Amino acid sequence: MDIILLLKFLAGLSGVLGILILLHFYLSHAKKSQKKKSTEKLLQIHEVKPELNTLLEVIKDKKSTAEELKEAVDLILKYYGEIPKKLGICIHPKFEIYSELMLQICHHPNTTKEVILKLDKELARLNPEYKIELEDLLTKGLDTRGIFA
Repeated sequence: MDIILLLKFLAGLSGVLGILILLHFYLSHAKKSQKKKSTEKLLQIHEVKPELNTLLEVIKDKKSTAEELKEAVDLILKYYGEIPKKLGICIHPKFEIYSELMLQICHHPNTTKEVILKLDKELARLNPEYKIELEDLLTKGLDTRGIFA
């Protein structure tokens, strides 16, 4: 009698464990798809000014497509294209964000030459006092492209 009760108890526990495992995988898959949809929605909303960090995350994500990169660069140039003015002869500390952006775009596996050139040309046009620094960044990014790609 005790063995039958013990077997029923173990069967019930294994059933509950199986349900919990299935629930765990279902919820983790739902979170991943929800995160991907929210990133896509942020890129498609043009009326609201997107956060710069959100756009940078799209560029840092190695799984971003060329179209997502193009759209993120377009939004960055539209809303965040102007770099704060130089502090005397020194570059502004926020220039580091644009430096990282340029290197990330150059090293991204799905980037295209059009995206890289558009980012470089538009930043140079909007910020003529940073033209030399931007050219140096582009050269550095393209020179190291084969190393990190």
